Amino acid sequence: MKMMKMMKMMVVLVLSCVLSVSADGLHEDIEIVGCSDSDGEDMYALDGEEMWYADFINKKGVEPQPSFIDHISYVEGTYESAEAKQQTCRQNLKVGLKAIKDIPLEFDPPSSPMIYSRDNVELGQNNILICHVTGFYPAPVTFYWTKNNKNVTEGTSVNVPFPNKDGSFNQFSRLEFVPQLGDIYSCSVGHQTLDQPLTRIWDVEKTQPSVGPAVFCGVGLTVGLLGVAAGTFFLIKGTSAADWSGLMMSPEGLSVRIRFTELWCHLPESHLESHHT
Repeated sequence: MKMMKMMKMMVVLVLSCVLSVSADGLHEDIEIVGCSDSDGEDMYALDGEEMWYADFINKKGVEPQPSFIDHISYVEGTYESAEAKQQTCRQNLKVGLKAIKDIPLEFDPPSSPMIYSRDNVELGQNNILICHVTGFYPAPVTFYWTKNNKNVTEGTSVNVPFPNKDGSFNQFSRLEFVPQLGDIYSCSVGHQTLDQPLTRIWDVEKTQPSVGPAVFCGVGLTVGLLGVAAGTFFLIKGTSAADWSGLMMSPEGLSVRIRFTELWCHLPESHLESHHT
């Protein structure tokens, strides 16, 4: 087992350092450098969020930061530095493979894909579908999207694999889409440990208003009104004529308060509901 862990470290190097320590807590900034004979990875993350990664295919750095945070830009030359690290990584990998021979690699399959929308689903409104898997080794996995049983590549993106604490990886893929009634999407995930891809289906359906809440509201309102009437009847019956006369002749006059219980009935309108199987 110890030798297998050493093999993992030869393939993926993880560097971690603490940026700051304060009463607000710790912040962890990590750089992940990985390589193989045909692929490579260099990525920076802050507190578990991907901040920058090297796109070795298009030969540039990418900053996939969400719009709602203060954007962090990396200095010029970060991508060139990542390319230099790939050369060092591959050299170290060759040395490690020569030193450790015939050691079987660990293989862990990914979890079942989880698919969900970034925002609440509204017909005709731009949105993003997110497909996530975790627990696999080695990285990466391959994502495939379909819409109504047709392959989709436009509007898709994949982040670099992110390490879990147990040495496995997790990874996301995103699909930009505009939900329409009846559309069916699927996300399939391929990995070398799988005989066939794992697939999760996601669709949008419009549900009709249920009569249940309306019936419940009507019954509750009837019971409430009956309660108010019964309370008023017993209040009058339990007060003698003399008591009423005394109250009316007192300086303060008669002040009778009847508190009504507010019954709020929310009848649901037609709403959108996303379903995934």
